[in-house]
Amino acid sequence: MIRNYILVGLTSGITLLFLIQLINLQLISSDYQTLSLNNAVEELPIYPERGLIYDRNGLLMVANQPAYDLMVIPENLNAFDTLEIETILNISKSELNSILKKAFTYSRKLPSVVARQISKEQNAILQEKMWKYPGFYLQKKTVRDYKIPIAANVVGYSSEVNSFEIQSNPYYNLGELIGRQGIEKTYENVLRGVKGKQLFQKDRFNRILGPYKNGQFDAPPIAAQDLVLSINAELQAYGESLFINKRGGVVAIEPKTGEVLALITAPSYDPNILIGRQRSEQFNRLMGDTLSKPLYDRGLQAEYAPGSPFKILNALIGLQEGVIDENTRFVCNGGHFYARGAFMKCHCAEGTYNALMSGIYRSCNTYFAKTYKAIISNGENPEQGLDRWKAYLAEFGLGNYLGYDLPIGRPGFIPDSKYYNRWYPPGSWNANTIISNSIGQGEVLTTPIQMANFTAAIANRGYYIKPHFVRPNNPQEMDSLYQKNKINILPEHFDTVIEGMHQVVENGTARIARIKNIEVCGKTGTVENFIRLNGQKQQLTDHSMFIAFAPKEDPQIALAVFVENGYWGSRWAAPIASLMIEKYLTGAVERKWLETRMLEGSLLNEYEKPLLGKPFSINE
Repeated sequence: MIRNYILVGLTSGITLLFLIQLINLQLISSDYQTLSLNNAVEELPIYPERGLIYDRNGLLMVANQPAYDLMVIPENLNAFDTLEIETILNISKSELNSILKKAFTYSRKLPSVVARQISKEQNAILQEKMWKYPGFYLQKKTVRDYKIPIAANVVGYSSEVNSFEIQSNPYYNLGELIGRQGIEKTYENVLRGVKGKQLFQKDRFNRILGPYKNGQFDAPPIAAQDLVLSINAELQAYGESLFINKRGGVVAIEPKTGEVLALITAPSYDPNILIGRQRSEQFNRLMGDTLSKPLYDRGLQAEYAPGSPFKILNALIGLQEGVIDENTRFVCNGGHFYARGAFMKCHCAEGTYNALMSGIYRSCNTYFAKTYKAIISNGENPEQGLDRWKAYLAEFGLGNYLGYDLPIGRPGFIPDSKYYNRWYPPGSWNANTIISNSIGQGEVLTTPIQMANFTAAIANRGYYIKPHFVRPNNPQEMDSLYQKNKINILPEHFDTVIEGMHQVVENGTARIARIKNIEVCGKTGTVENFIRLNGQKQQLTDHSMFIAFAPKEDPQIALAVFVENGYWGSRWAAPIASLMIEKYLTGAVERKWLETRMLEGSLLNEYEKPLLGKPFSINE
C-alpha cells in the first residue's frame, strides 16, 4: 500500500515538473526562441554617415567618402576558390589562412574583417563574384575625407576599435571606427550617430532568403550631428604655411568668446594619410619621428619657460599688491645683483632709469626682478608672499588644465612654498633665491595655449572665457556653457600694462610687428633653452616667443607664437604673429617683404646641429 502511494506521488511530482517546464518554455522563457532566431536570422548593422565638420565660416573641412570591407561569417563558409580571392586581394595563401583562423577563433557566428577598405577596383570585381563565396559579404561604410588637409592636431583621426574597446563598450563591433584624437575623439558620441540594424531570414543551410518578417524588426540608423568649429580655416592654413621648415606653433583666441581661431603645431601632417589600408604604416612612420614629433601638439602639450611675456603678469600683480605704481622707477646698471656673486644680465645700458612703461617696452630684467622681490616680500614671510603670488597666477589659468574640449594637454607648473621647502630648509630661501621667476625663467612652466589665454585675459581687461574649439549650435547657449573667469586685479591696472604692451610694438623690442592703421599690443620673449647631457646642464639656442592682441581698444584676436630655437622674440615669433593678425583683421597682407621672409625662412640647419650646447653659467 505504501509502495503504491510512493509510486503515485513520484509519478505526480515528475508530471508536475514536466508541466511547469513546458509552461515555462512555451509561455514564459524566450531562451530557445532567441537561440532559434540566432540560427535562423542574421543581423547586419547599418552605419550612419559620420557627422561633417565645418570651420567657423561654414567651410567644409571634414567630409565622408564610401569604403567597403570584405567580411566573413565563419559558420556560413563553404568550399571556395582561395586562389581567386588571394589574387583579387593581393594577399598570400598563408595570409588568407591566418585571417580565417582568427575569424573562427573570434566567433563562428559573428562577422570578422577579411580586408579593410578595399580599392574601388577590388570592390567592383568582388561585387560581380560574391555569389561564388557563401559566408563572405561586402560591408559598406564611410571613411573620412579631409577636404582641407590642415589642422590634423585639431580634427584628429579615426581608426578601428581594438579588442579592449569592444569589451568595455558593447556598442562597437570588430572592424568599426572610433575617434582617436582631437575633435573626432572628444565628440565621438555626437559624430558617430547611432547605427541601425537589418535582419535577414536564413534557411537550414544558412543561406539568406530575404528580409526577416518583411523588415518589421529592422531599425534605421540615427543620423550623426555635424559640428561647427571655432577654427578659422583660412587663418589656420596661413599660419601653417608660415611654419614650414620650423618647429613650434601658434595659439590664437578670440578674446570675447574664448573661441580658438587657430591651433598650429609644426611640423604637422596631412590627415588624409591616416585613411585606408596603409594607415598603420603611415601612423608608425609618424610615431617613429622622435625628433620633429609631428604627432606631438606643441600648442597643448609642450611646457616652456614663458620668458619675458611673463613680466606682464608680474607687473599686474605688483600693481594690485601696491608694491609699484606706473611711476615707480628703478635704475638698471646692465643687470641686477641679487646675491653675492650672482648677476642677472639686462640689455639696458648702465645707469638707465625705467618707470613701469619703459620697463615693459625695454623688457628690463632689473625692473621686474625688483618688482618680484617686492611682491614676495609683501607678506609676513616669503612663503606667504609666494603663495599669494601663485594664487594670482591661478586666476589667469596657469598651473592647471584650462578645460578646453580636446583630449590632450599639460598643466604647466607654478611653484609654491611647499615646493621650495622640499628643496631648501624652511626659512632659508627668499625672493633672491628664486629670482629667475621674475622674468619667466626659473621653475615656471606654461603651455602656449595658457599663454594665449592669459593674453586674452589682459585684452579683456580682467577676465577670460575657457578656450574651446566647437561653437554651440545655439548662440544663446554661450553664456551658460562658457562663463567669465574674473581676475582679482583692478581694470585700471590692466589699462596701464596694455599701454606698455602697445609701446613694445611702437617703440620697443617688437617694432617689426607694427601694422598700418592697427594698434597692436605685444611682448617679445627670448626663452633660454636648457638640456642636461652627461649630468651637466647645457644651454642650447634660445626659443623665440611673442604674445600679442589687436586692436588695442576692441581686441578681436589674441595669440601666442613660439618658435623653437628661433633666437630672440623679434626674429621669428613677432613677425609671424603680426602677419597672422594682419591677415585675420584685414583679409590680406600688404607687407609682402616680411611675408616672403617668413614663408621662405628655415631653421632646419639649427635643428640639425648636434646637441652639444654650451655650459650654463648662473651669471648669464
